[in-house]
Amino acid sequence: MIMSSSIFLSVVSPMHNEEGCAQEFLQRVYDVCAALHCTFEIIIIDDGSTDKTLAILNQSTISELKVLPLTRNTGQTAAIYAGIQHSCGEHIIIIDSDLQNLPEEIPLLLDIAKTGIDCVSGVRTKRTETFFTRKIPSKLANFLLRSITGCPTKDMGGFKCINGDLLRDIPLRSGQHRFLPVLIWIRGGSVQDVAVSSAPRTTGKSHYGLSRVLDVLFDIILLWFQYSFKQRPIYLFGYISLWIFLAAFSLLLYVCIEKFLFAIDMGTRPVFFFSLIGVLLSFFCLAFGFMLEILSNVLNKVTDTMPYRIKKR
Repeated sequence: MIMSSSIFLSVVSPMHNEEGCAQEFLQRVYDVCAALHCTFEIIIIDDGSTDKTLAILNQSTISELKVLPLTRNTGQTAAIYAGIQHSCGEHIIIIDSDLQNLPEEIPLLLDIAKTGIDCVSGVRTKRTETFFTRKIPSKLANFLLRSITGCPTKDMGGFKCINGDLLRDIPLRSGQHRFLPVLIWIRGGSVQDVAVSSAPRTTGKSHYGLSRVLDVLFDIILLWFQYSFKQRPIYLFGYISLWIFLAAFSLLLYVCIEKFLFAIDMGTRPVFFFSLIGVLLSFFCLAFGFMLEILSNVLNKVTDTMPYRIKKR
């Protein structure tokens, strides 16, 4: 991790085959940052582009530009994480490079962040994406995340201004770049929305499709598990174990009653074997929960993870 108190603002943006807008994006971001009259850096992560994106970046004369060329396409989360870990800024702007998020709105997010908000989340208005493949899945995902975690943001999308020190301490797993406000919120950070524009995409093509929708769904399920049971996994597996045991014990009791009241042989009945398997499975779930509980405690000690954050006065 690279850190320095001399940089006030870091702009982090991943690029993958964005030769059509790379130069314009760079220039617009630079013009906006230069007008802020603060120290800044622009970090572009070339995520294994196969077109001229990297060549365009390398030809830039902007001294504040840092280019991180990844050896291959690793995905948006890994690219953003690389940029975050190589950033030095007190505040980090995360913005897509396809110009659907307007660089000219960076000061809007930054002004709110200066008031002490840890994560300023841009809520896209007048979105131009298709209704069924983008808008509906996005609204559903945002609703589920708010319901699960209590995080107040209405748009988990890509345009954010986040406290640099807090963000650099968060390890990102694959797909979790979509949930940055939630990850900040879980760690006790403050989150606030602000309306931002959503311009139509003019170059390149979107990589969003049905498979991405399913990826987001699975990521939400994993996040729900982590948020609800990471600190105490015994709660989840204890409940599962209890319900399995009750169901198996009820079947076993039913078979035993038939045996003693009606002399029905229970040794060869499938329901008898299922009940025994259920009892064993319930004990296995309970033991698994205890093992995860121990591993969770060890992980928290090794990573020095704290479930709280103290406000700065």
